[in-house]
Amino acid sequence: MMEGAKLYLQQFLVMCRKEILAIWQDKATRLIVVIPCIILGFLFGYAANYNLEDAPYAVVDLSHSKESADLLAAIDGTQFFKRKMTLQNANQVEKHIDNGDVIMAITIPQDFAKRLSSGQTAPVQVITDGRNTVIAGQAASDMGQIISRFNEARTGHKSPVELQIRTWFNPNQITRWFFLPGIIGLLSFSQVFLLAGLSVAREREEGTFEQILVAPISEPLILLGKAIPPIIVGLIQCTILLLISLFWFKVPFAGSFVDFYVAIAFYVLSSTGLGLCVSSVSKNMQQVLVYVIVIMVPMALLSGIITPISNMPAFLQYLTYADPLRFGLELIRRIYLEGLPLSSLALNLIPLTLIAIIALTTAGYLFRANL
Repeated sequence: MMEGAKLYLQQFLVMCRKEILAIWQDKATRLIVVIPCIILGFLFGYAANYNLEDAPYAVVDLSHSKESADLLAAIDGTQFFKRKMTLQNANQVEKHIDNGDVIMAITIPQDFAKRLSSGQTAPVQVITDGRNTVIAGQAASDMGQIISRFNEARTGHKSPVELQIRTWFNPNQITRWFFLPGIIGLLSFSQVFLLAGLSVAREREEGTFEQILVAPISEPLILLGKAIPPIIVGLIQCTILLLISLFWFKVPFAGSFVDFYVAIAFYVLSSTGLGLCVSSVSKNMQQVLVYVIVIMVPMALLSGIITPISNMPAFLQYLTYADPLRFGLELIRRIYLEGLPLSSLALNLIPLTLIAIIALTTAGYLFRANL
């Protein structure tokens, strides 16, 4: 019995070594493993940013009073609102917002100072560019705070209700902190999915698949040998993205690295199973690429990487339970940002394990059916 186990272990290690060499010795595959991971890590880190850092605006000051000048000085005193143009009338606003010259236009009425001095309400019109609802919402919210501080400074009276806001896990509400942990999961999942998908299809195209079949190795062992290298690649890619997030973009890691990598191992195993399913039904690498694109897009949308799953319609929320990305991103973000131990997130490991078992079993069945 020991001899049999030793033989299985040797065959398994030979299969793993063969697959790792196939990935490492092929220049194109080697580049796919490393370069896109680094480039996309930096691209998402810099480009996926919804913070209001540069907000050009236009102003229509019909009052030309000291009060309107004080209000505009308060707006210009911020680091992000930058006055790009001063218009003569409200009719000129539409053209500049349509052209994207400014994201916001402020119109101060002619009787602004008179209303303030008489204790009346003095309306100030703020028009924002709703084509980007996130930026428009932030601009309107910040303008509300500026107006509130302006009123307080002018009247000397504080509102009886004081709002004290504390944002946990991301004190400065930096969107990069939200996106980068999610990108670790998304990129590693897509890369492992693709590599696992290409493994059998590449053998078929190169004509080496038949040689493997006549080798004295069982089919489950062949499948297992093809599953391990993509998992190793996924762990390497996660490490590269984690290092970029930690040391380049300075996103603090609050959890345990052991918990993080255990969660990643479950997560990557499920993506490997799905990739082998695709590989077992594909006749060539072109088919794999088509399948991966068709499957990855809805999986990414349903994962909650951009919008909360709770905002989706009920029937879509049920679909997300079949998406390993949903559970993987939940694990990564909560360990990374909240510092939760894996024991409190263990329920997320159950669907990942089930998806991995179902996917690997299905891949094994399809593998035999398509011999």
